[in-house]
Amino acid sequence: MMDDRALVSQVLSGDRKAFKQLIKQHERLVWHMVGRLINHQEDREELCQDVFLRVYEKLGEFNFQSKLSTWVATIAYRQGVNHLRKKKIEISDIPEEESFTIHFVSNENLEEKLEDKEMNALVLKLVDQLPAQYKMVLTLYHVDQMNYQEIETVTGMPEGTVKSYLFRARHLLKEKVKKYLGKEEWI
Repeated sequence: MMDDRALVSQVLSGDRKAFKQLIKQHERLVWHMVGRLINHQEDREELCQDVFLRVYEKLGEFNFQSKLSTWVATIAYRQGVNHLRKKKIEISDIPEEESFTIHFVSNENLEEKLEDKEMNALVLKLVDQLPAQYKMVLTLYHVDQMNYQEIETVTGMPEGTVKSYLFRARHLLKEKVKKYLGKEEWI
């Protein structure tokens, strides 16, 4: 895999294979960003394509003051938010009542592995029920492994808000899992 500076340089010089590689390296990230904001499948796919067109158009302005992935994620987030605004859906209007991977201790027992898969599927389903801003912060932190500063750069939220949303998202998710499982304690 080529480093970001060489990749950007090759894309800017018109190398189509380099741009395909840039897409391949960041498609999962873009899909997560868009998928956490946009529910309609066709809109997601179209928006992901739009994100990479925007990346291509703006790549000459990228100055390496952040990681390339952070810059791409920022474009994806802003494209998603703009899409919601066009559709007149406000992120802040989503009520608070309403692949994130949980790592389990590996065990050779097939039945336990099946239960783990079912738990992961449940957690994914419950994450999708969280308000959009919580889903986004939770996904960026746990799935895309971004730190607070990177999430702040991508979303434009102050670091304190990022931390608060992450705390609230975890708390809501924990409550949803407890309610679903009918248990009082879940770790």
